Amino acid sequence: MSNDNTPPEEPQVPERPLEGDSGAQPQPQPQPQPPPSGPGSEEPQQSGRQRLAAGLWPPRISRAQLIVALLLFVLGLGLAIQVRSNSDSSAPLRGARQEDLVRILDELDGRTKRLEDEKQKLEDQRKELESSSNQAEEARRQTVEKERQLGILAGTVAAQGPGITLKITDTKGQVRSDQLLDTLQELRAAGAEAIQINGVRVVAGSYFSDEGGGVSIDGKKITQPYEFRVIGRPQDLEPALNIPGGVVQTMEKEQATVAVTRSAKIVVDALRAAKQPDYARSSSS
Repeated sequence: MSNDNTPPEEPQVPERPLEGDSGAQPQPQPQPQPPPSGPGSEEPQQSGRQRLAAGLWPPRISRAQLIVALLLFVLGLGLAIQVRSNSDSSAPLRGARQEDLVRILDELDGRTKRLEDEKQKLEDQRKELESSSNQAEEARRQTVEKERQLGILAGTVAAQGPGITLKITDTKGQVRSDQLLDTLQELRAAGAEAIQINGVRVVAGSYFSDEGGGVSIDGKKITQPYEFRVIGRPQDLEPALNIPGGVVQTMEKEQATVAVTRSAKIVVDALRAAKQPDYARSSSS
C-alpha cells in the first residue's frame, strides 16, 4: 500500500458534439491581449485628425506673423479698390458704339501729337539758343514771342486762327452755369487756346455763376443763345464735344440745341485788362 494522499484522477469524459454539428471540430478560444505597458499607457491613442486639430487650435501666432497678415490684408484691400475704380471708370465706354470709340482714340492721338509738337518746338528753341551767333538777340526775340503767347492766354491780346463756333440755344432756360463750365473744360482738354463767350474773354481765372434768367461770367451777365468762339485744331475740338455722354448729349437732354461749325479763321477780340499783381514780383535779377 502507498501512503500517498493524492486523490485519484477523475476519468475524462469526452465532449459531446451539439446536435446538428456532428463531426464539427471545436473552435479555439481567442487569447486575451495583454494590456500595453510603459509610460502613458493609461491614455487612449489619438487619431490623425485629432492630432491635426490639436496642433492647429488654439493657434500659436507670433507678433511678426500678425503684422505680416495685417499688411497682406491691407495690400489685398488696396488692390481690390484699385480694380473696382478702374472698372467703374471704364464703364461709360462699354456701351459706346464703334465709331464713338474710334473718335475718342483719334482725339487721344491728336492730344499726343500736340504734346510731341510742343516738345519738338522747345527742343528747337534750345538748339537755336545754343547755336546762335548772337544769343542775346535770339533770346530777346523769343522773349517777345513768349510775351505775345502769354498775352493771348491772359486775354490781354486779340487772337485769330482756325477753330470752331459753338452755339447753344436754350429756349427752355434749362442750361445752368455748371454745364457751360463743363463745356469750357472739355474744349480746353481738346486743345483750345483762346475762347470767348458772348463777348466775354474766358481765361484761367474766369468763374461762372447762375443769375436770374441767364449766366454770369466774371460778374458779366450773358443770356442765350450762348456762342463760344474757340481757336484751336477743329479736328480735335468738334469730336470732343460729340463723345458719348459729352457736351452735345448733355445739352440735348436739357432740351437745348447745339450747333458746331468749323472755320479756318476764328477771331477772338474780346480783351481783359491786365491786372498788376499786388505782392508777386519777378525773381530774375
